Amino acid sequence: MPLQNLNHYLVVTDDLEATRAFYVDVLGLSVGDRPPFSFPGLWLYLGDRAVVHVAQRDESRGHMTVPPNTGVRTGAVDHIAFEGTGHAEMTARLQARGITARQRTVPDLGLRQIFVTDPNGVKIELNYPASES
Repeated sequence: MPLQNLNHYLVVTDDLEATRAFYVDVLGLSVGDRPPFSFPGLWLYLGDRAVVHVAQRDESRGHMTVPPNTGVRTGAVDHIAFEGTGHAEMTARLQARGITARQRTVPDLGLRQIFVTDPNGVKIELNYPASES
């Protein structure tokens, strides 16, 4: 069966609250139901889907699929991208919080993009229709 969509990504963090604040207060996701794992974490929802999972680094080590301290890494992901509406509102929200953002327009795709970095160093790409004012 072919793949159909991206389910979620996991951010392992040293600062659960700063990560929650970024994804909820800045990007607009919401904290939702999460199974009762034996380590601290959050599931962050976009609508009715948990798209960002967050786990406290030190307390989740024994539960990760790649053993810690083995030198094995899960790869090199450059960024995670979201689609949205409200480019001007997001730009104002980032400025009000003093969050550095890089912006560019991709004319051939009809996109306006905003790039920000979450508290854990994960680059986030936000894509908006270029037709938005």
